[in-house]
Amino acid sequence: MGFFDLFNDEETQQKTQKKAREVDRTADTEFAAEGAQLDLREEELDINKYRVETGNVTLHKNIVEEEQSVDVPVSHDQVVIEQRAVDRRPADEPITAEETVHIPVTAEKIDVDKHTIVTGEVSVQKRPVQETEQVRDVIHKEVLDVGSNGNADIIKED
Repeated sequence: MGFFDLFNDEETQQKTQKKAREVDRTADTEFAAEGAQLDLREEELDINKYRVETGNVTLHKNIVEEEQSVDVPVSHDQVVIEQRAVDRRPADEPITAEETVHIPVTAEKIDVDKHTIVTGEVSVQKRPVQETEQVRDVIHKEVLDVGSNGNADIIKED
């Protein structure tokens, strides 16, 4: 194969492509004696939505310790002994035996217990939030291209 054969080969390819285009045109051309209809078509976007998991939320209760100090008033008995001098007067009873008096002495002690109360409530729901996203894509549509040869009188009505 020589240098000039490359140009001949390219020229042959161009002729083949031109013949293929001519064949395609005649295949798409419809000849009608009186009238014809040509449908113009275009693409429309078909929008579909579907759900995907984008994350999750976990609620968990932790137990924390807190030392609490409470001042509680407590009471106890205190024994006061008073001894005083009296006027000397005669006694009705003779001294016979020892005598003892018992006085109970008390004090308050603290007993601590615990009970559980509800201090709050957590409620969880999901709610839909509407947003708008813009979707872009290229669509194709057919437009009418009117060509004429010779002296053709053309009226275009919409």
